[in-house]
Amino acid sequence: MLLLPFAYIVIFAYIPMSGLVLAFKNYTYAGGIWGSDWAGLTNFRFFFISGAARSVIPMTLAYNLAFITVGMFVQVSFAIILNEVIGKVFKRVTQSMMLLPHFISWVVVSALVYNILNFEFGVLNNVRAGIGLADVNVYGMVGLWPFIMVFLSVWKGAGYGTIIYLANITSIDPQIFEAAQIDGANAWQQIRRITLPHLKPTMIILFLLAMGNMFRGGLDMFFQIIGNNGMLLPRADVIDAYVFRLLTSSADIGMAAAAGLFQSVLGFITVLTANFIVKKIEPDYSLF
Repeated sequence: MLLLPFAYIVIFAYIPMSGLVLAFKNYTYAGGIWGSDWAGLTNFRFFFISGAARSVIPMTLAYNLAFITVGMFVQVSFAIILNEVIGKVFKRVTQSMMLLPHFISWVVVSALVYNILNFEFGVLNNVRAGIGLADVNVYGMVGLWPFIMVFLSVWKGAGYGTIIYLANITSIDPQIFEAAQIDGANAWQQIRRITLPHLKPTMIILFLLAMGNMFRGGLDMFFQIIGNNGMLLPRADVIDAYVFRLLTSSADIGMAAAAGLFQSVLGFITVLTANFIVKKIEPDYSLF
């Protein structure tokens, strides 16, 4: 049973790692991967000298921290609220509606966002015009877009995460809650003293797993929503989108590979650091 997953990981994860050598080469199509001249650390040096590293690295870190923390808070909150709901039909319908955005492509989401926020024919300005308010150019309000991106990320992932935490809550022994009720504990006290402590291991494990993507991911989201909008890039850009634009605009494969390798190293260090901190605080909850 493990043969196919193992083969998948080897073929699509480990074998392609040989291409990391491109980060240290001046790639040419004539020479190919192995025939191109060595460039040493030139590609990395350009990545930092150009100023791209100083902008996209902190921005990537800030966005992913916001995605993880706000997303986890919303998911845990919704899971606890749904667990307190008595009506089974309402609970199932709500779960299905919350899970639906998880299966919607970012291409579709970007189309929805554009048709809502577009200055000329967007739904938002049509509604504002109908109630006598002036039109607003949301795509020109740069400071608003970090909140929009965090909202979209949380909206899309809230349903899937809620199901994970809700399954954890339902696995708690009901006799613990019954004993708490007999002792006079109200609903909030049961959540604080029973539900949240039982969710703690799952929250820590999911947080550690998410830390692996702290400097990775977001290409589909940022490229579809933001695209090449130069006005929004200073406040809404990540390393993945930067590397993709670098490849499509300049075809500098060596520098793109250098940025991608540096991104992977940052992610690896982040996971080790987070796991080290968790191991010092709660050894039983660490990954290794």
